Amino acid sequence: MGKEFRIKDFLIRIKDQIIIEDDTTYKRVTVSGNHKGVKLRDEVIGALIGTKKQFVIKAKDFILSKIDARNGAFGIIPDELDGAIITGNFWTYSVDTDLIDTEWFFYFTHSYNFIQICIESSTGSTHRKYLDEKVFLNHKIFVPEIKEQKQMVKRYKSSSKISKKLSLEISSQKEYLFQLKQSILQEAIQGKLTEEWRTARQAQESPLEEASELLKRIKAEKAQLVKEKKIRKEKALPPISDEEIPFDLPEGWVWTKLGDICTKTGSGSTPRGGKSAYIEAGIPFIRSQNVYDGGLRLSGVAYIPMATHKKMKGTKVQAEDLLLNITGGSIGRCCIVPKDFKTGNINQHVAIIRTLIKSNGYFIHKVVCSPYFQNMIYEAQTGAGREGLPKNKMDNILIALPPLEEQQEIVKKVEVLMEHCEELEKEVAESEANAQMLMQAVLKEAFEGEIKKEMV
Repeated sequence: MGKEFRIKDFLIRIKDQIIIEDDTTYKRVTVSGNHKGVKLRDEVIGALIGTKKQFVIKAKDFILSKIDARNGAFGIIPDELDGAIITGNFWTYSVDTDLIDTEWFFYFTHSYNFIQICIESSTGSTHRKYLDEKVFLNHKIFVPEIKEQKQMVKRYKSSSKISKKLSLEISSQKEYLFQLKQSILQEAIQGKLTEEWRTARQAQESPLEEASELLKRIKAEKAQLVKEKKIRKEKALPPISDEEIPFDLPEGWVWTKLGDICTKTGSGSTPRGGKSAYIEAGIPFIRSQNVYDGGLRLSGVAYIPMATHKKMKGTKVQAEDLLLNITGGSIGRCCIVPKDFKTGNINQHVAIIRTLIKSNGYFIHKVVCSPYFQNMIYEAQTGAGREGLPKNKMDNILIALPPLEEQQEIVKKVEVLMEHCEELEKEVAESEANAQMLMQAVLKEAFEGEIKKEMV
């Protein structure tokens, strides 16, 4: 048997406040959404903690984020985080173990019913909803007797084995697809995808312009643009040494540096006034959150006035430019600006890579997205947090340059293969959604099914 209880009948709020001492090291905690649980955020000395009033947590207590509880940000505090600290954005509760088995409650919080309670208890604007503690604690749930709770946990664990196995398989498939896409890009930039194409092309009568000739042509055209004052003269990049070369090239290819095949590289800036300079409509102002490997995403893009855009004439974005994120967590993401794009500008977190030959940019995009180039970005970063790619180091990254005709063939092959990968990713995503539905069905059967029987 069992009966209905309000949540406040078995969760008791704990507020164990402390004042942070500068010479003491503290464990700080984060609570991840989507039921990913309670984790160690970092260990830091008190002098580096700005908010001096914090709260101590205890193992086996229940913790939630008042901001993200509706998104599954809650859990049971593990033993290794006993004594860690939290800010007032997290709330902890001791669990009355005379009424509630802690493990039962942990699994119950993963159920649709509990998520609904958190959603219904959250108030505020769309982007800043907070849990209303009074509303949350006054929600009623049916609680079986402790003995039945333990039996339900046992049934759930037994029933969830298939679901967990399926989840592991899906994780393996996602990792395999990621590695497959990386392999495709790496083989593309080393000429391995076009080995058969080169053999067939050599049998044709019309000669193929080698990459060395293409490079000479680019150099001559750049010199002419400098002479006509259409582009700035850049300082010559140092020659490539044998020690720098990372892999062998196919016949007809040549090593060059990114800066040598571009008419412009470099980042933008933030207009004076920061966000206050943005307007409702105007010239698109592209930031790192708009740049993805799959393309430019203009939903949520900021806008600046035409007058500001004209002042920032050095970083005007053109159709078929490459945009590369050069700072922060999204460093290395790169997109090609669409052909029908009119104009725009960029901030300091995004760099323009403008190849002299527009069609060359599509191949360079594949190079930038490859494991080779991403590793070069990592090695070239500067700053205390290793999170910035300066122009001079970006310009000096080596590029394995194929003949222009082969570049176009590589882009075609990569795009066909990536389309196949995307189809597989859709199937995996569908399987993942089904696995989540299965997990909820298992929870429903193990918890709600038994509860309904008890209430009849």
